[in-house]
Order: sequence, then C-alpha cells, then structure tokens
Amino acid sequence: MKTELKAKFIQHLAQKRQDSGFTLIELLVVIVIIGILSAIALPSFLNQANKARQSEAKTYVGSINRAQQAYFVEYGTFSPDGASLEGGIASSTQNYTYVISGNSTEGTIQASARKNALKAYGGRVWVSGNTTPGIVCETTASTGPQAAPAMTGLTACPATAPAVGQ
Repeated sequence: MKTELKAKFIQHLAQKRQDSGFTLIELLVVIVIIGILSAIALPSFLNQANKARQSEAKTYVGSINRAQQAYFVEYGTFSPDGASLEGGIASSTQNYTYVISGNSTEGTIQASARKNALKAYGGRVWVSGNTTPGIVCETTASTGPQAAPAMTGLTACPATAPAVGQ
C-alpha cells in the first residue's frame, strides 16, 4: 500500500509540473492593475504635453521682449511690428497667434491661445529712465482658446495674469 501511495504522489507531482501557467484570475488581476496605472498616468502625460506647448509661447514672448529692447537701443524707438525685428518672427504657430506692436515708449506682444487647455501670454517692454524693463504675464485660466492679457501702459501684470518672467 505504501508503494501505491508513493506512485500516486509521484504521478501527482509530475502532472503538476505539466500544468504550470497562469490562471484566468491571475491574468485578470494583472490587466486590472495595468488599467488602473494607465488611468492615473494618462492625465499627467497630457498635462505635460500642454506645458510643453505653453513653454513655446513663454519663450517666444520673452524673446520678442529682448528683441524689442535691442531694437530700442539701436533705433531709439520700439518696433511697430515683428517684421522689423531680427530672428524670423512668425505671426502664428500651431498653438498660438502673436500680435506685436510698439511705439516710442513701449513695445507689447500678445500670444493668444488657439487651442483648448492652453494659457495665453502677454509681454511688455517700456522706457524707464535709462533702462527698458520687461515683463511676461500668463493668464490664470486654461479653458478654451483665449485672448492674451492687455499689456498697454502696465508696469506690472494684471491680477488675472500673474508674472512668469522678466
């Protein structure tokens, strides 16, 4: 009887090795875990993509401010439009529309968002004694395409558009 029991035990162990693999429940648990992790990570990824698009406008507005300051040093006035500034300035990109203006005392740029979930930006440089300070402002809301903040005559950003750069 003992030999028969041993034989059955050995058969059982041999059969168990052949049936190795994942059960349906184990596979379903793994799929659910992957789904939960994806649901958490996807919004974060989309937010990072919008931040990258917005950095285009921040960089562009800051560059235009510096170009306006250089133009003022050379000509004694700010450029009335982007055509006279160096650097191949486009009036529109896939994400933003840019409007550049200037006169003898100030130069402004407005970056209006063309897509949903993007913030708009405004920049201004002005004459203050022997210097030409500049500011870059960002709208607080980010829903729907929106116009840039009005920057004319301001030496600080409006309450609806806090400063993001000088």
